[in-house]
Amino acid sequence: MKSAVETLNPTRVRLTVEVPFEELKPSLDAAYKKINQQVTVKGFRQGKIPARVIDQRFGRGAVLEEAVNDALPKFYTEAVNEGELNVLGQPEVDITELKDGELLAFTAEVDIRPALEIPDYSGIEVEVDAVEVSDEDVDKSVEQLRERFATTSPVERAAQDGDVLTLNLEAKVDGEVLEDGVAEGVSYTVGSGELLDGIDEAVTGVEAGNSATFTSELKGGSAEGKEAEVTVEVTEVKSRELPELDDDFAQLASEFDTLEELRADSRKRLEQMKKYDQATQAQEKVLDELLKLVEVPMPEKLLADEIETRKHNLVNHQLGQMGLDLAKYLEIQGKSEEEFDAETKEQAEKGIKTQFILDELVNKEKLNVSQEELTEHLMRRAQSSGMSPDQFAQAVVEGGQVPMLVGEVARGKALAVVVEAATVKDSNGEVIELDDEDETAETVEATEADEAEAGAEEKPEA
Repeated sequence: MKSAVETLNPTRVRLTVEVPFEELKPSLDAAYKKINQQVTVKGFRQGKIPARVIDQRFGRGAVLEEAVNDALPKFYTEAVNEGELNVLGQPEVDITELKDGELLAFTAEVDIRPALEIPDYSGIEVEVDAVEVSDEDVDKSVEQLRERFATTSPVERAAQDGDVLTLNLEAKVDGEVLEDGVAEGVSYTVGSGELLDGIDEAVTGVEAGNSATFTSELKGGSAEGKEAEVTVEVTEVKSRELPELDDDFAQLASEFDTLEELRADSRKRLEQMKKYDQATQAQEKVLDELLKLVEVPMPEKLLADEIETRKHNLVNHQLGQMGLDLAKYLEIQGKSEEEFDAETKEQAEKGIKTQFILDELVNKEKLNVSQEELTEHLMRRAQSSGMSPDQFAQAVVEGGQVPMLVGEVARGKALAVVVEAATVKDSNGEVIELDDEDETAETVEATEADEAEAGAEEKPEA
């Protein structure tokens, strides 16, 4: 076999391949065997029909077509390896010549990873938020914990802000009660802003056993978006009582004996959360600066496929689960279709660039992924997917996605190398020494194109 590579642009090549006919013999033999098992000819046992009879009865062309389709992936792969190409996606194959007994010639156009030059990234400098926890932050945290231990008790008075009510609701549109516009025994906290616009004003001052009517735009159901006349009946009023902020509360709500110990622990937890947010912010900003340093030619077909994948996942999975279509989603977001398309393209380009650059860094820095690192990453991914580690691992193996997970971990390590080399300062001008974050890979996953190389190993067909 002879092959040659023609560079069409920095991200696409054309392979020209010539195969001597004798190299097709294994595929020809397989084609005759396959046809033998599929057809019957009077006077011959199935599977024992001579090749010349198959040629006469079914045509030599059918055999050649079967043999070529069987052989193409092998010859294509040999040509790719011979050219030392890093291909992306499926090739577009065109058979240019097929002479029975003499020659098979074909061309294959395919996207390739562009060659990248990674410049010195040690000069990257970014600013992140300082880790500062105020007394007000601690007060808010303790107050949220206090809210969780609130108790309720029935009262014989009009409803007021903060009360927990039991309500019956009935919605009418154009004077007709909606089939899905009736609800009973609904629990509602006055002032929470939930359910319907206008409900807080309607129920405030109403005692149990009385009702009120107000007009509101429906947020869901069969008449979503329409103005409705809503009658709300208050069947019970309960007051919420918060526990006193003292040592007894600390002992009730935590493992601490005093309120001061509880507040100190809250401050510590808030500091840890802000340090984690600071590290994530540093990773994202360093990645953005790294992307600015490297010129990345964009494979057009790969980009188009990635944009389509992102749209498909949004419409058929995320929006589908919420009962929305794209038009309604754009209306809620206040975006035009043109703005949505532009944003999707920008995100897809950033994802592909991120993957290309970090993969190049993995090779440059000779980074490897250990079994322990892969297992830890798998555990995190399983947790975020809502599956058990065993279920997730089985799905990954059956889906042939182990290399994808290995790539995610490796890219996370590559980003960590760049972050370590960069100068990170907080908003107070202090240089920050970031801990080795196990979650670095999640920052990568949020921006890279998950399907950027989907189908890269699929077989070509004529």
